[in-house]
Amino acid sequence: MWMHWFNGTLSALGVLLISLLSFSEAISYSPIQPPSYPLAVRSPYLSAWIPGNSVASLASNRAQFWAGNDLIWSVTARVDGVAYNLFGVHLPLSGTKSGTVTEASYTSTHSIFTVEAGSRTFTLDFFSPVSPKNYLRQSLPFSYLTVTVTAGDSSSVQIYSDIDHSWVGQAVDVSWSYSAKNTTSVFQIEGVDTQTYSENANGQALWGSAVYATRPTTGGSLSTASGPSTSVRQSFIDNGNLTGTHAEWSVTGVVGFAHDLGTTAKEVAVTFAVGHVREESIDYLGAAQTGYYRASYAETVDAVSYFLDDYADANEESTTFDSLVQSTGTSSYGSNYSDILALSVRQVYGGTEITIPNESLDTNNTRAFIKEISSDGNINTVDVIFATFPIFYILSPEYIKLLLDPILEYTGSDAYTKDYAVHEIGANYPNATGHPSTGEEMPIEESGNIIILVYAYQLATGNTDLATTYASQIEQYAEYLYENGLYPASQLSLNDALGALANQTNLAVKAAVGLATYGVLINSTEYQTAGKDFAQEIWSDHLGTDADGTHFLIQYDIAPWFLVYNHYPDLLFNLSIFPDEAYSATASFYQTVRKEAGVPLDGDLGWGQTNWQSFVAATVNGTARELFIGDLHAYVANGLNTAPFSDRYWVEPSGDYVAGQSYSFRNRPTLGSHFALAALAGGNTWDS
Repeated sequence: MWMHWFNGTLSALGVLLISLLSFSEAISYSPIQPPSYPLAVRSPYLSAWIPGNSVASLASNRAQFWAGNDLIWSVTARVDGVAYNLFGVHLPLSGTKSGTVTEASYTSTHSIFTVEAGSRTFTLDFFSPVSPKNYLRQSLPFSYLTVTVTAGDSSSVQIYSDIDHSWVGQAVDVSWSYSAKNTTSVFQIEGVDTQTYSENANGQALWGSAVYATRPTTGGSLSTASGPSTSVRQSFIDNGNLTGTHAEWSVTGVVGFAHDLGTTAKEVAVTFAVGHVREESIDYLGAAQTGYYRASYAETVDAVSYFLDDYADANEESTTFDSLVQSTGTSSYGSNYSDILALSVRQVYGGTEITIPNESLDTNNTRAFIKEISSDGNINTVDVIFATFPIFYILSPEYIKLLLDPILEYTGSDAYTKDYAVHEIGANYPNATGHPSTGEEMPIEESGNIIILVYAYQLATGNTDLATTYASQIEQYAEYLYENGLYPASQLSLNDALGALANQTNLAVKAAVGLATYGVLINSTEYQTAGKDFAQEIWSDHLGTDADGTHFLIQYDIAPWFLVYNHYPDLLFNLSIFPDEAYSATASFYQTVRKEAGVPLDGDLGWGQTNWQSFVAATVNGTARELFIGDLHAYVANGLNTAPFSDRYWVEPSGDYVAGQSYSFRNRPTLGSHFALAALAGGNTWDS
């Protein structure tokens, strides 16, 4: 915290910071106060968050899309006729009060806030299911908000919630509609005459519909309204219910629900479903893909009704799933590590979509697509999948196949003619229309990644279908590595911010590991030996190290040192191509070059990446491992950041930034890399 003094008087900023600190100290945060809490995180376009430092004033602070723009989503409760704003009411109406937040917690799937309002206590449970092997549940593009009034005195209680057009990424030319089917009431909001597969500047989908739905509780009543926010909210504040009228959309409008729970001393809960639906969700080589769930529920009203029906089962599964992630982290490296894993999960699966062909709805033709969020928006970037794969290896190795299938289908067609693996299959999500002629090329990086990912899938599942179906392509990539991998030409690597460099040590390491992995994949000692020979030259013969063999260089014979992480699969797959001394020496070295908040990517940079720090944490042990895990936990818990978990941060002060502040990126699915250490214990541990 910084305090600003002027002429001996505390400035307004200082007063505000002290005020926020006093609020925060009154709140119990479990397990930590993160940079940002996931609220509704289910796809690249359903991605709502709230900064950790906004929770103290939850009543007035708004949810945000992952890019940082506000989303209107509010909750107000009446207790014995007095209205208390619980969440997201930025401009409270006269006569209302603010609830007081006392607890905030997160698990892998839930973010839960406890709020006191008058004589009653409410919990707001934001639940985004993660069901890695249940494609129907995982593909439903909705998230739950459950508001529970805990047991107390015999108060009359009503609960209100609304959303607006901010969820569809535009402020003009919007329409909305209301419908009811059986007991489910549904509002849908969509842009008018929007272009399919288009986004706004914040990365929000401009086509499709935002959805808000609920159903009455047993013994309670439900009322609805849409119209100007002031009048709709005032109706609830005054009466505890809504008028049932549905005015046409206006720029200040909201769609709202009011639950009247009557007079009760019992615990009662109401559940809302918020979502974003796109029938044509992905353009895959000119053919529309749609969500997997539409094979069972083609209509939105039916899909959201099923989603509400599924709440109890999904919630029960989440309890088991959360416990697995917690125990996996704790058994791998303690509670600090489990804190990191729990915060990473929703971000990974929320950046990935499971689809089927929109025309046939054939679930035998299932694919997955992942967005390179907050950098350049590519679709199915191979190196992004590589960075993410440890979590899939543990929890859902079939995702590796689902993500690789569309890539290898494309590169095996006449549309792609190069003899190395493609970087991605489309410059702009959700347009998987092929690699552009001006797109990035990473020949060694991606060729090695494909081989490693294919084997990770096979090792975790025992299935050989990927290796068999695409045998000729995989062999071609292995040959490319053999011919070009030891002395890489000037080209980009996964860390493309470094630019194209020749003889990159980390690329040569990728080639060595890729060759050895291919040898194991096809049971060839020739390729395994080739990988070991590469590793011998890079490390033991000092081609890619300093003269004393204490660390890797960024380029052969050229400083600075580099945080080499591409030998991680050597340990994961038990290839044994690099000697033990390569790991013990670097473990000692990295401790000597740590900056104030962590180890940078190389000796010339002031920033580090949690992806590669996590890969390296899995390759070292003892105090070095403690260093990497401790720094990552300190970064995520330091209170300096508000963006959804950024995988890049400053490890030393830089300009206006202090050590420990995030740097540019946010909400990237690459946090799957944080599971690299846990993955060493084995794959496919989640039994749905």
